[in-house]
Amino acid sequence: MRPVARQMEFGFHPVASEILEVKSQDDVGIAEACSRLMGIDDELTAICSRLCLMQDLPDLAARVGVEWNPRMRSTAGRATWPICLIELNTHLPKISQEEVLRTLLHELAHLVTYERLGHGNCSPHGEQWQQACSDLGIPGESATHRLPLPSRKVKRQWKYLCPSCGSEIERVRRFKSRVACYQCCQDSKGGYYNERFRLVEISLT
Repeated sequence: MRPVARQMEFGFHPVASEILEVKSQDDVGIAEACSRLMGIDDELTAICSRLCLMQDLPDLAARVGVEWNPRMRSTAGRATWPICLIELNTHLPKISQEEVLRTLLHELAHLVTYERLGHGNCSPHGEQWQQACSDLGIPGESATHRLPLPSRKVKRQWKYLCPSCGSEIERVRRFKSRVACYQCCQDSKGGYYNERFRLVEISLT
């Protein structure tokens, strides 16, 4: 297992550096960074399109889009298939422009992998994704990040208690239908619902 410090290292491989110009935080400036925080980012979309063409994926190049998502908190980025949309956390420019581009390539690698193999035919951060990362110029990319992004703490509103084994779960949202303890149902009736193990609802508010 690689040390945590390794996950923060970053350098562009020549494949990516051919078209990616890494600007310093001073070069970008507050106004320019803020202007990119909402909606489709044409510049980053163009970068992704050109990288897809370099990977001989013209269909993906025509469909891919990049936008900033102000609702993201602890998630650095997200790639959605089949609409081929990459969403980036609006806090990334405050960390560094290198981190913006690293996250962009990380998410683009997911779309490249799905385009090559089909969604569902590969694991999210498996060998094929690692190969796509290498092809895009970020070999050895980590599946997770340790970036100083804000986290959201949501108070649990409901507790559910199994009357048989006493196990508890807490949830933000209330169950809309009857729910029973999975383990007790598994042990008793092979996983089928058993009213005897129906969870008891307790409000935490």
